[in-house]
Amino acid sequence: MKIIITGASSGVGFEAALELILSGEHEVVALARSEDKLKKLYEIGTSLNPDARLFPAKFDIVHDDYSSLLNFVKDRIGHVDILINNAGQLINKPFAETTQLDFAEMLQSNLLGHAKMIHHMLPLLNENAHVVNIGSMGGFQGSVKFPGLAAYSASKAALHTLTECLAFEYAEQKIRFNCLALGSAQTEMLEHAFPGYESPVLAFEMGKYIADFALTGHKFFNGKVIPVAVTTP
Repeated sequence: MKIIITGASSGVGFEAALELILSGEHEVVALARSEDKLKKLYEIGTSLNPDARLFPAKFDIVHDDYSSLLNFVKDRIGHVDILINNAGQLINKPFAETTQLDFAEMLQSNLLGHAKMIHHMLPLLNENAHVVNIGSMGGFQGSVKFPGLAAYSASKAALHTLTECLAFEYAEQKIRFNCLALGSAQTEMLEHAFPGYESPVLAFEMGKYIADFALTGHKFFNGKVIPVAVTTP
């Protein structure tokens, strides 16, 4: 499979990318804003599998030039079977202190950046391609909501709805869209959201789940927002 994954430099994105390259069966373009962390991913991945087909690139899904990214992807893997939109940010502030700029930043990072990525990669998506958006239980309807995460949760809820809309719109082209609404996994982002909390799910476990779902989930789901959490809510 030919795969793009964003937010690949840390957390579940790092672990998912590592899982995908270890088999040696896939070609993976790994995107993130941190060049140093991408270098670490490359070093670990190629040390575990010297034949790994991993193509890391420093890229900001909100601000960077997509024409250059398109050329990079075409030159490295040609077309795309799987796009995993994992990049994102989190702001933890009481609502009364959350500014309009905070809301705009969350929407840019957690919705509009992914919309731009999908829009620009559409010409490269194969028939039966699978687009996996990484959402959050914070934006899942009916789940427990937490103080300080209003802007983050609202932006993730918007991503969930975008997934449902695109699955319907691109059904005839046989492009599948699904969203994984992740619960907690032991990552830096979790520590920022809930300082001191220890998740029962490790980052590598969630990363493996994302990788496995990206490879096979489109055979069973389309247009679904799937809660991936020990409890719901």
